Amino acid sequence: MNSIRIAAAQAPEFRENVEAALDYACGIAARAEAEGVALVVFPEGFLQGYLTDEPSARRVALDLASAEFAAVLDRLPKSGPVLVIRLIEIDGGRLFNTAGVVERGVLLGRYRKTHLLRGERAFEAGKDSPLFAIGALRYGINICYDTNFPEAAAKVAASGASLILCLSNNMMPREKAERFKQLHNAVRGERCRETGLWLISSDVTGERDGRIAWGPTAVLSPEGQVVAQLPPEEPGLLVFDFPCIAPVGYRV
Repeated sequence: MNSIRIAAAQAPEFRENVEAALDYACGIAARAEAEGVALVVFPEGFLQGYLTDEPSARRVALDLASAEFAAVLDRLPKSGPVLVIRLIEIDGGRLFNTAGVVERGVLLGRYRKTHLLRGERAFEAGKDSPLFAIGALRYGINICYDTNFPEAAAKVAASGASLILCLSNNMMPREKAERFKQLHNAVRGERCRETGLWLISSDVTGERDGRIAWGPTAVLSPEGQVVAQLPPEEPGLLVFDFPCIAPVGYRV
């Protein structure tokens, strides 16, 4: 069976430190390229931090048509895997929680988070679920809370994908993190079983201000089973040989 090597970064948080985040991304990309990886997923909040209050989000937001964002793209490798990086986007004064798909320093497209938490009122909800491809691999994107809604995964399946990339940030108060520790994969597994899709998730790790992140960074099969997962308390790169299967032909 033909396969394509994909990976998910379990990364520390970078809050309002784009330079450090880019340095980290370049290091991960170099490691991934050396291991023959074609696609790397980074966590929600990776580039500027998971900042949800409007003043902070506006302060760091990037217009994807700006020279500032062009400089970000220029810092990224000009060879190696496609990188899927979450950023705070501003467009016409509106803020979005966005995943950018970047190949060799070129922005291929974006996905804007569709389902927003109450604490994410600074952002506007996206409407589209674009399809992306690397060779025979077809994939779509959900961002964290999206996976609580069957319709978000269903849109990815209906687009012709066989894989969901799930960019997450589960830096939570310790007691809440403990309650949710086993629930993230359980919920994502439901989406896989409903749609017949694979899923790979990427999350942050570490502790901050009484909060802790336990991921998970994992790969789930269409049966909803965890087939690969990183240890929850240290940075790492989860590498997985994904079978290049035909789209499931799902319709909403």
